[in-house]
Amino acid sequence: MKLLELPPQVPPASQQPPVWIFGYGSLVWRPDFEFSARKVGFIRGYTRRFWQGDTFHRGSEKAPGRVATLLEDYEACTWGVAYQVCGEQIAASLQYLNMREAVLGGYDTKLVKFHPLEKDADEPILALVYIATPQNPSYLGPASEEDIAAQIIVSSGRAGHNMEYLLRLADFMRYFCPQVEDEHLFSIEEAIVSILPCLCHKEESLEEVPGLLSRTKAFPRTLA
Repeated sequence: MKLLELPPQVPPASQQPPVWIFGYGSLVWRPDFEFSARKVGFIRGYTRRFWQGDTFHRGSEKAPGRVATLLEDYEACTWGVAYQVCGEQIAASLQYLNMREAVLGGYDTKLVKFHPLEKDADEPILALVYIATPQNPSYLGPASEEDIAAQIIVSSGRAGHNMEYLLRLADFMRYFCPQVEDEHLFSIEEAIVSILPCLCHKEESLEEVPGLLSRTKAFPRTLA
């Protein structure tokens, strides 16, 4: 895996230019680092897929979870959130993300052009993004949306249940990017809502995952 490192001789924090970090998975709703600004928008040339395995944050060695990575697709774009970090926030955020995404997650870093949603935006913003490639040992690769949903349902890690990861991401897309149809993401969400009642008969257990109980009540025909 490739960690992002600062040069040996780094100028004072106050003199460093701002850094933008693009998130398309849990970072859209749980950055867990200080930032100066954030913008909703997209990057071109990539599509989001739940093809990365997770044995720490959202899964375990016995039951790996599935989390998002990016797959090159020159006709696609992926929506998410870009965070601007400035001054002392830069080193702190990169140190934190290198551990969270690279060391524990298996992700590499790339630079991409981020296009903010706001209409008055001028040029695209150069942003750092973390991508899990097929070369990392946790990579699981393609599977049907139904199989991915079944794996997510039974997986949980130190950051919480794997279903929370997916459902919060689906909520972000629905509320902040209503004009975008993320077929892969929403198909997995639909499969989860359809499969779960067969495995879980008590509402108490549904309440453990934020937003899940409301979904099962909203789609009664799916659960019949």
